Amino acid sequence: MQNHTSILKQDNKTLFEFLKLSYYPRDCFEIFQRSKGNCRDGLYIIQPKEDPIVVSCNMQDGGWTVIQHVTANSTVDFDRTWQDYKYGFGSVHDNHWLGNEYMHQLTGSTVQYILGVKLVDLNAEIKWGQYEPFLIEDEKSQYRIRVGLYKGNATDALTLDTEAYLHDNQKFTTKDRDNDNYFQNCAKLEHNGIPGGGWWYDACAGANLNRRNVIYWQKDCNKKHLCKFAWMMVKPIDHSLSYATMSCPCQKEEL
Repeated sequence: MQNHTSILKQDNKTLFEFLKLSYYPRDCFEIFQRSKGNCRDGLYIIQPKEDPIVVSCNMQDGGWTVIQHVTANSTVDFDRTWQDYKYGFGSVHDNHWLGNEYMHQLTGSTVQYILGVKLVDLNAEIKWGQYEPFLIEDEKSQYRIRVGLYKGNATDALTLDTEAYLHDNQKFTTKDRDNDNYFQNCAKLEHNGIPGGGWWYDACAGANLNRRNVIYWQKDCNKKHLCKFAWMMVKPIDHSLSYATMSCPCQKEEL
């Protein structure tokens, strides 16, 4: 069976030959900007640095690039290895992790990014939060997360240590690479038989959107207040960013 990365590369190759474009947008916001807001939500090709990749774009909210999406009790297994989290897994149009390496390529440039978090509970109540700036460091730094100032109506679960956990500035941990601050591997700890999955653990978590049976975001999403969906998305801070003037058609593909 082909893994997530090889499938995306195969899809990309076919799409590239079909579209015959010599230039690919850096992110979903560039597509949104070039289309003057006329693009729809869906799958698009971007090229943040090296290999072009297929991503899900949230265009209705202004051109966000989705880097994670999970549904409670998802069939996608988030209990994965370091290598799986590096290049991503799942279905890019549904539950998935884009990949730590691609997150680094997106956010680790001269362009600063915002992290957006969107949470939806069982009553369809929406909570959201934004961290500005947002950066994922390179693999040598264990894909450490760096987040800045927070705003939103959700709890600040990444930079406030209200539960004695601080996720900002933490290295990424998976079941086969323990970088957390606990005496056990937080990614292996189970809740109702389901491991925590990869995350930027402290010792252990005030937030974890990769535990597929219970989406966890402090008081907003937990085993007593269940959430159905969660998304993590990024877009540039500087919305006046001027991209090169070469043509970049608004291409959308259903894969």
